[in-house]
Amino acid sequence: MSPEIRVIDIVDRDGFGRIPPCADHGFDHRTCDYWEDEHRGSKAARLSWLEPAAPVASARTEPAANPFAPPDRGPAFNPFDPRASAGDGRPSALDLFGDEDDAPIDNPFAQRRERGPAVEAGAPRKLQLLGRGLAVFGSYAKVLEVDGEPAAYCQFGPLSAYPRAQRVRELYPQLPSSPAPAIITCIATTAEARGQGLAKRLVVEVVEDLGRRGFAAVEAYPEPDASPNATSAANPAFWLECGFGLVVDDQRYPVVRREL
Repeated sequence: MSPEIRVIDIVDRDGFGRIPPCADHGFDHRTCDYWEDEHRGSKAARLSWLEPAAPVASARTEPAANPFAPPDRGPAFNPFDPRASAGDGRPSALDLFGDEDDAPIDNPFAQRRERGPAVEAGAPRKLQLLGRGLAVFGSYAKVLEVDGEPAAYCQFGPLSAYPRAQRVRELYPQLPSSPAPAIITCIATTAEARGQGLAKRLVVEVVEDLGRRGFAAVEAYPEPDASPNATSAANPAFWLECGFGLVVDDQRYPVVRREL
């Protein structure tokens, strides 16, 4: 009987729990921020990262306080927002014929703040990193299971999500800058699952998914001299087998690319 193979997107705590272990247990996909943090990122296993965590801070910083600004009196009143009131529970001043019991009038010009999908509050830090783009991009990682057992892992996403990848691309001005490619940062199988073509199968699934999401190209940044247990970026030969082309043949920082 053929094994049952299933690919799942990592979008919640249940999926996060299906991420397989690294072949070298000194590393951990669940605590790696190597690609997300260009200066201090690490691939190391960090048990503390698997505990509930505060929300990942945004890269945006708040402006410094202005001592010459008038005192803060709270949010400005927006008379065009149907959810707004005059401050005492009464309808907005624009609703001249309103009554206290009236439901707010729908205003098609009022700003909507409906939130898209997001990971739960207090999720482990890595899951929060993987969930940053859920509302716009979708998932940032997939797991391939064989007969219900996790066997392979792949992390990917838009170039903007991975500062270290942006730094690699800055080394090579000949790379196309527009449209920005999607990138695959990690592809790995468990030690027991190697040699079965599962990593290639997962990459093909990811590439097809990225094409459906509207990307025109996918890039990856392999490590030619690293041992299989020390890297999740694979080597150039693996990517060539997956239909990628070697567009930067550099001994230290090669780049492979596949047009979609």
